[in-house]
Amino acid sequence: MTVTRSRAFRAAAVVLVASLLVAAAFLWRNPYALIAGDFTRQRIAAGLSKASVQIGDDRWVYAYSDATPRDAPLIVMLHGFTGSKENWFPVARRLRDRYRVVVPDLPGWGESNRIDGADYGFLAQSARVARFVEAVSPNERVVLLGHSMGGGIAAITAARHPSRVSHVGLIDAAGVRFRDNRFGIDVLAGKNPFAVHDDASLERYLDTVFFDEAAKPTIPWPADRIYIARRRQDAAFEQRVLDRIGRGDERFLPGDEAADIRQPALLLWCRQDAVIDASAMALYAQRIAQARRVLLDGCGHMSILEKPDAVAQAVIELIERGK
Repeated sequence: MTVTRSRAFRAAAVVLVASLLVAAAFLWRNPYALIAGDFTRQRIAAGLSKASVQIGDDRWVYAYSDATPRDAPLIVMLHGFTGSKENWFPVARRLRDRYRVVVPDLPGWGESNRIDGADYGFLAQSARVARFVEAVSPNERVVLLGHSMGGGIAAITAARHPSRVSHVGLIDAAGVRFRDNRFGIDVLAGKNPFAVHDDASLERYLDTVFFDEAAKPTIPWPADRIYIARRRQDAAFEQRVLDRIGRGDERFLPGDEAADIRQPALLLWCRQDAVIDASAMALYAQRIAQARRVLLDGCGHMSILEKPDAVAQAVIELIERGK
């Protein structure tokens, strides 16, 4: 009996060591899999599934839930600059029992593909979003929400493609000339204030986008090393996009186009937003007279992570009041 147990123990140990070596080899070849695994955990916790769709040259990867009846409104959520679909998961979790939700990685970002030399500015992304909406909801208009850069994209999409968008929500949205702050001054000077290349710049990035310390994520070792390496790898791409949406000819295009938005609309900001100053909400409101305005306190640029309950409630009111 002792010999049998000893052999079983050694066999189990061999299997465990082999498994650890396989896992180590896999992470060595694909270190970002560690972060991707946590993103999968977040998606499952939010009650979302994952799918992809090819539209022209663009492969979109998106999270979704269609557990509600087919006649429930469909909400499409667009993330911001340097963001990904995961930023929206806390809000999506709060809405998925009431509405159908689709949360994509915009082309160029996250798990969606990136094409060398392609245009990922406001206007080009808006055209892609319109095609994506048609693909995932060919027979009905959608509620389109956009955060930060995604807000600028959503504004143009709602204005230019009203047959595809029934309601629009602009959350801490880029695309207007807001009151000067450190972030805006650095962008106009040609810098990328969101650039991450070491521990200090990662901490600065998180401190810039978050106001609520309790909501600010911690990135433990070795995930922090992996994340920093990915952001360094993406630095040139980030700079090209920011040059276009932050300093290029179309940097204020979302605000200009917003004057053509006729759908029920929501403007939501955080008072302590250090990226897109809250003065931007009034500038958008001048162009979208019918928009409901919500100004939250105690949060920064990442309202969708810092105040997901309040954001979800504002979206519900946008939909229910706009019927």
